[in-house]
Amino acid sequence: MTFSLKNHRKHPIIDKFKVKILLTFLALVFSFQSFASYILIPMDLEGQKEHLKAYGITYWTLAKQQKVKWLLNYRGGSFLMPDTEELRRECKIRGVSFELLSDTKTESILEEISSPSQNMEAVVLEKAPKIAVYTPESSVPWDDAVTMVLSYAEIPYETIYDKDVLEDQLVLYDWLHLHHEDFTGQYGKFYGSYRAAPWYIQEKKGAEQLAHELGYDKVSEEKLAVAQKIRDYVIGGGFMFAMCSATDSFDIALAAAGVDICEPMFDGDPSDANYQAKINYDNTFAFTDFKLERDPNRYEFSSIDMTSKRRINMETDYFTLKDFSAKWDPVPAMLCQNHTALVKGFMGQTTSYDPSAIKATVLVLGENKTNGEARYIHGIQGKGFFTFYGGHDPEDYQHRVGDPKTQLSLHPSSPGYRLILNNVLFPAAKKKKQKT
Repeated sequence: MTFSLKNHRKHPIIDKFKVKILLTFLALVFSFQSFASYILIPMDLEGQKEHLKAYGITYWTLAKQQKVKWLLNYRGGSFLMPDTEELRRECKIRGVSFELLSDTKTESILEEISSPSQNMEAVVLEKAPKIAVYTPESSVPWDDAVTMVLSYAEIPYETIYDKDVLEDQLVLYDWLHLHHEDFTGQYGKFYGSYRAAPWYIQEKKGAEQLAHELGYDKVSEEKLAVAQKIRDYVIGGGFMFAMCSATDSFDIALAAAGVDICEPMFDGDPSDANYQAKINYDNTFAFTDFKLERDPNRYEFSSIDMTSKRRINMETDYFTLKDFSAKWDPVPAMLCQNHTALVKGFMGQTTSYDPSAIKATVLVLGENKTNGEARYIHGIQGKGFFTFYGGHDPEDYQHRVGDPKTQLSLHPSSPGYRLILNNVLFPAAKKKKQKT
């Protein structure tokens, strides 16, 4: 019998019952959202249109004292969180794709992830880490990829600099990013090309003035003291993330403690004779057996960097993220979550790392298989962790002095920028109890 208004008139009792069933069914279908228990923030290529802002949603949820499950290797490293009307609204405002899940569907996903046959894991994120960015008040002539992506993702951060670090303010933060920086006191090795530029003259003068105000005779001495405070922060349990020249110059400064490696145009007096032989590689985080660049006119710190050694065309410049066991190696797995294993390369003063200069204790997370260079590395120092990421801007292949900032609204799913944000969320992960 076909259901129609005509039949309804002929069989009022039967058809009222049918109408009731139909209305109940429709109510269940259209009100499913009201009964959803969880929200899934998909992070695969097809399911998410705003990958970078999705990290901001996750941070926002953690800041509301809600726990989040990071589903490692499930649909590009998706996020699972309790459903609330406020969360749905926030996702819609920020343009973040989300899916509503029932208890049954959620249990099915978690069961799939927990299967020993699947290289997946559900890691609990417990709290929003407090973030500090080490950066001067004036970042001329460089912008900074981390501050740009934090702002785009709407993740709050505070800025600190030398005075704050030397006054032990780092203990207030869970995660520290080192802005494009030179910890060796050589002013970024810009001397050869920019020594007559007004911004270079001003930056040098300002650095010298700050060093004197803080009680140091030289910028190199003051920067070493800062680097050692950051070292202690990491050893004590902090998380440090650095990019470009802040990576190798940090280790060089630690290795050259007590040794003058600066030429007269940088600090007013000659460098130590045969200073290469006095370098102590035991003091570094990541690098060893490197040779320092003595020429003040050369835009390079040492043999760590591969910029001048690489012979790769921009069109074929990609690096590959390594595949780690999510269940047995959750830390590197977290740091490599992405919707692709192939990431577009990009250059910087320190573009990548010579594998022969990397300590055996350091883990390579991403490498260019064409020439073996390491692009993305991670290690443990004391109770803390550090991650070094070569290059300046993941969406600007060869960022030059004075170039405009990258508009991240044009790259909302950037795999290269996702790696930065993986590190931002890393300190939020629930720590496993150590066996005694």
